Amino acid sequence: MNGPQILAHRGANRVARENTIEAFVEAGALGADGVELDLHRSADGVLVVHHDADAAGIGVLGEHDFAVIRRALPYVPTLEEVLDACAGLLVNVEVKNLPGDADFDPDDRAAAALVELLHARSPRDEVLISSFNLTTIDRVRTLDPALATGFLTLVGFDPLDGAAIAHDHGHAAVHPDVRSLPGPAAAAVATRAHELGLAVNVWTVDAPDEIRRLAAAGVDGIVTDVPDVARAALQ
Repeated sequence: MNGPQILAHRGANRVARENTIEAFVEAGALGADGVELDLHRSADGVLVVHHDADAAGIGVLGEHDFAVIRRALPYVPTLEEVLDACAGLLVNVEVKNLPGDADFDPDDRAAAALVELLHARSPRDEVLISSFNLTTIDRVRTLDPALATGFLTLVGFDPLDGAAIAHDHGHAAVHPDVRSLPGPAAAAVATRAHELGLAVNVWTVDAPDEIRRLAAAGVDGIVTDVPDVARAALQ
């Protein structure tokens, strides 16, 4: 494939509710190569897809069994349901687990449950696991070094440092915020990351000119709210 992969941010969230089966299915129809989603764990260990740790009408998801979540929030899918719906697409699973999060878990049980789920599925899904919490993706690599993992970084965090950290910890990718890649910085980061054997997947990029700029700089993935716009920009 020429150019970067297009990953729909929380699915095609401009045409369907984010992080829902409908949004993920629409992403593929709009030309995305994959989707990006957010992962939490219910109290009884079910992996659910939702951006925030809590939701209106129920509170913190991790404090409820999945049956309670399903009754209160029927639009919230399990990760297994999403993987089934996204067959043929790359699925970037962001494990939400930062200190300060309402459901922060120092034992990384969501990461462990994710590895267990992926092991139970056959054939294996095309999955990339990312997190802002380095310890969380380190845990995934400890449990299964064959799984692809990526280190997410925020604006203000030097993406070159992020690439070095990702490499030193054996991860496959660095995922910088687009705001940390102005002007020639994008090409410099892509070049260095590729020297280290890493992919560079940039989030969240919606403007066609920015998408083309990053593609020309050599990044490997574009996380976007508008996969159809991104696809057209790369034609």
